[in-house]
Amino acid sequence: MDTSGDTVKIGFLNSLSGAMSISEKTVSDSLGLAAEQINADGGVLGKQLEIVQEDGASEPTIFAEKAEKLIQSDCVAAVFGGWTSSSRVAMRPVVKSLNSLLFYPVQYEGLEADRNIFYTGATTNQQIIPALDFLKNEKKIDSIFLAGSDYVFPRTANKIIKQYAAANGIEVLGEEYQTLDKGEWGTAVDKIVETQPDVVFNTINGDSNVAFLEEYDAKGLSAKTIPIVSVSIAEEEAAAIDVDLTGQMTSWNYYQTVESPDNAEFVKAFKGKYGEDRVTSDPMEAAYTSLWLWKGMVEKADSFDVDDVIEASDGVSFDSPEGKVVVNGDNHHIAKTTLIGEVQPNKLIKTIWSSDGPIEPDPFLEGYDWWDPNGA
Repeated sequence: MDTSGDTVKIGFLNSLSGAMSISEKTVSDSLGLAAEQINADGGVLGKQLEIVQEDGASEPTIFAEKAEKLIQSDCVAAVFGGWTSSSRVAMRPVVKSLNSLLFYPVQYEGLEADRNIFYTGATTNQQIIPALDFLKNEKKIDSIFLAGSDYVFPRTANKIIKQYAAANGIEVLGEEYQTLDKGEWGTAVDKIVETQPDVVFNTINGDSNVAFLEEYDAKGLSAKTIPIVSVSIAEEEAAAIDVDLTGQMTSWNYYQTVESPDNAEFVKAFKGKYGEDRVTSDPMEAAYTSLWLWKGMVEKADSFDVDDVIEASDGVSFDSPEGKVVVNGDNHHIAKTTLIGEVQPNKLIKTIWSSDGPIEPDPFLEGYDWWDPNGA
C-alpha cells in the first residue's frame, strides 16, 4: 500500500446486487458514514480516507476476486465487508496470502480465528447459545424446528444447536434448508405445521427470508401460534417483509431502539445522511464500529503497516452504539452483550432480554462441555 500522500485507500466490499443486496447495501452505507465522520475529524494519522467500493454480487467467487483487486491493484490498507460465511471463507485465503486485513461485520458460526481477520459481529456464544438459553429458561421450550439457508453458517449453527438441544432435553423436530437464491419454503412450512414445534430457529439469510415468512403467514402461522427466533433478520429486513411480524423474536447485540447517548448520536447521523425513513441494524452498527476500531489500531501502532496494526490490536476499544467494545488480541473478536428482541408493529425491534453484560468471545466453544466439533 502507498501511504506517502495525503490520503490512504480503504476497500468496501459488499453485495450491491443479488440475493444479499437487501442486507449488504445498508452495511456499505454505514461504512460510508464512519469514513465521512473520521475524515471530518481529521482522518487517520492525518490522512484522509479514500474509499474504493466494490460489489461482491452475492457470489463468493466474486468476493475473492474483488478482494484480490482491492489489495493488489488498489493497494488498500484494509478491506471492510462480506456478509455470508461463504463470502468470508472465499476471501480468507486471499487476505492471508497477501498479508492484508479484513474486517468482517456480521454474526457467524464461529469455529474460526484468523491473524488477518477481525470479527466485529457476534460469534456463536454471543448470539445463538444465549438465544437457546433464553428459550430453555424463559420460554421453557421442549421442541424446536430448524430452518436455514444452505451454506456454511446455517449448517454449522444448526450442528451447534442440535448438540445443545441433545444436552438440554430439547427435541429437534425437523431441519430444512434452501439455497440463498431459492424461495421454495412451502414444504418446510408444511412440516412445521405438521410437527408443531414450540419454536422455529431461523438461520435463513437475505431475501429468502421474505419468501419464508410470506409462506409462514399464508399457512396461518404467527408469533402467537409458533414463534420464530431469527438471527439474520434485523430492522432493514423486517421493514422489507410485507407480513405482520409483531411478536417474532430476534437475537442480536444491537437494535436501533438501544437507549444510550452514543446510539442516539449514531441513529441521528445515519438518518441525517441517508433519510429519516432509514433504519439502523446490528450488522450496520458492527461495520460502523469496525472502521473506528481499525482507526484506533492504526493510531495505537502509529503505522498503517499490517503487521504493526495486528500487533497493536489487543485492548483497542471504542464507545460504539452498542456499548463499549474491546478487541481481543488473541482471537480478533470483541466482547458483546446479547439482546433478545421482539418485532414491534412498526417493524422496529425492542429488547425483551439481555445478557448480564458483555460476553467474552469463545469462537471455538472451549467453555462448553457438551460441544464436540467431530459430533453430528
